[in-house]
Amino acid sequence: MEEVSTGTEPRVPAVKPRSKPSSFEEVPPLLGAAATATVAEASEVDKDLLCPICMQIIKDAFLTSCGHSFCYMCIITHLRNKSDCPCCSQFLTNNQLFPNILLDKLLKKTSALQISKTASPVEQFRQALNQGYEISIKELDSLLSLLAERKRKMEQEEAERNMQILLDFLQCLRKQKVDELNEVQTDLQFIKEDINSVERHRIDLYRARDRYSVKLRMLGDDSSTRKPWPSSIDKNSSGIVSSTVNVRGLMSVGNLQNKKIDGKVEVSGHGPQRKDALHGADSQGLNQSGLSVPRKKRVHAQFNDLQECYLQKRRQLANQLHIKQESDKNVIHREGYNAGLAEFQTVLSTFTQYSRLRVIAELRLGDLFHSANIVSSIEFDRDDELFATAGVSRRIKVFDFSMVLNEAADVHCPVVEMSTRSKLSCLSWNKYWKNHIASSDYEGIVTVWDVTTRQSLMEYEEHEKRAWSVDFSRTEPSMLVSGSDDCKVKVWCTKQEASVLNIDMKANICCVKYNPGSSNYIAVGSADHHIHYYDLRNISSPLHVFSGHKKTVSYVKFLSENELASASTDSTLRLWDVKENLPLRTFRGHTNEKNFVGLTVNSEYIACGSETNEVYVYHKEISKPLTWHRFGSQDMDDADEDAGSHFISAVCWKSDSPTMLTANSQGTIKVLVLAA
Repeated sequence: MEEVSTGTEPRVPAVKPRSKPSSFEEVPPLLGAAATATVAEASEVDKDLLCPICMQIIKDAFLTSCGHSFCYMCIITHLRNKSDCPCCSQFLTNNQLFPNILLDKLLKKTSALQISKTASPVEQFRQALNQGYEISIKELDSLLSLLAERKRKMEQEEAERNMQILLDFLQCLRKQKVDELNEVQTDLQFIKEDINSVERHRIDLYRARDRYSVKLRMLGDDSSTRKPWPSSIDKNSSGIVSSTVNVRGLMSVGNLQNKKIDGKVEVSGHGPQRKDALHGADSQGLNQSGLSVPRKKRVHAQFNDLQECYLQKRRQLANQLHIKQESDKNVIHREGYNAGLAEFQTVLSTFTQYSRLRVIAELRLGDLFHSANIVSSIEFDRDDELFATAGVSRRIKVFDFSMVLNEAADVHCPVVEMSTRSKLSCLSWNKYWKNHIASSDYEGIVTVWDVTTRQSLMEYEEHEKRAWSVDFSRTEPSMLVSGSDDCKVKVWCTKQEASVLNIDMKANICCVKYNPGSSNYIAVGSADHHIHYYDLRNISSPLHVFSGHKKTVSYVKFLSENELASASTDSTLRLWDVKENLPLRTFRGHTNEKNFVGLTVNSEYIACGSETNEVYVYHKEISKPLTWHRFGSQDMDDADEDAGSHFISAVCWKSDSPTMLTANSQGTIKVLVLAA
């Protein structure tokens, strides 16, 4: 493993490339292909026909005075360096070489014999014809007819094979299309049923709205009749009745023409009110229609993902109902009720509800241009009243959230500030003891602090390298877990001074997280690109290893007991089902290749930072970003060369609300809220 970080920026660890094997590990084959062929050939011929120098069949044989035969080029090349026979070492010169004519003839016959053994019948027949083999016309006609018949048979077999291949393809294609057609027909049936269900519910809503409108109208009319009408009472009481009837009857033209002058006066007093009321109702409908237009646009913009989400939930529900009906034939389902449709409606509502991130507060930590302002971690406390920040400034700062929102100031003073010996990488509030917070730092020290007394309660120094992550258990407040560059995961108890569990892994640990439903399960993200899910009651091997990321896993967060989100420096987020051990979805849109940019989740939304100095929000059912917000500084020139180096370094949701804390590498903290 090696550390990629430079300067003060917290960089994500990467796996060190394996070194190439040394030369002695690369053992070459003893014999090449040519040598193997030579040995095979030599085994088939007489060894006496091989040249003692090149160990191949002698070419252009020459005989020495001592009686040995060699290839001419082999023996000539040898005599240039030495003046002796390669076989018997007797003195030898070029003048003592003589052509071996008899051996040449034998070698030619041997070569021809070898060729005839390996040649195909067609080649042998061609060679025979080339050598002048005599054949009669009758024999030639017989051969031609035999060859023609053989050709027709081969063509027939080839055609049959081609037709069989084509038939197999068409049958496979038909099966695939039939399956697709059945799936489409099933989907259409689902859609038809859901349209009918939605129409029934819509009609019920319209009827309920009309009933409420009539009641409001009647209440308005009753309240108006109780008010004194001086002009109408003094002149003609019948005008009141007629005008009241006209208001309730939407002021028919015939009644207006039959009215007396005083009646007309009274009507003229009521007419504008009724007109305003009707105009208000119409404008309310127009406003509702206007509000739905942006939401419809968001639906069409992400139509493919929403379609996939709907069909997935609808098919899953249909399979569950089928299994349930098979197991219990007496189950009676309410007409129009559909859990899958209800789930998708929730997704559609929450997805289209928001379209942007709005800044509601901002604060800055120190000098904007000082690199030591990087916020590595930002976390809300148990009650979302306080939030703490930590980073390379070696300080834990605790702020009052309501004061940050209500006081219009760029620089806010923390209510608590605690100094540390080393740069900090992560914070975790205890969800049971409100005043307890844990930190991990660059020296590998895990510390538990009391925010009230501003003192450390416990310090654990077992990690040998930088500790990247720490997390308190939600179900066991005294338990916490940490992960480090020393490839170890350690479980601690605030009642003990030493670790209670130790998991040795093969790669740097970048993030650890307890399952919110049980202190027995933890998720571990590491530089080996995987998420290891452990049961702490048996740490010999993980329950499951989730694979899919292509680079270091920098964060893991639980949306629920069964849903786990992960972030990686491959610029993706992934959602996993830890109960079924399945990948659910991959989110793309932000940029993250080297830095820790933060990850936060709630029940519906996932948010992360980007190395483009932007915050991205995803809906957990949609793979594309819901919205994003870019950090900017009024004090910073847009042409600043260093502006492109800033990135989001920490994010945190405020429980299940649409409010989020975000921080970047300049030390700027913004409170963002999802807005329509």
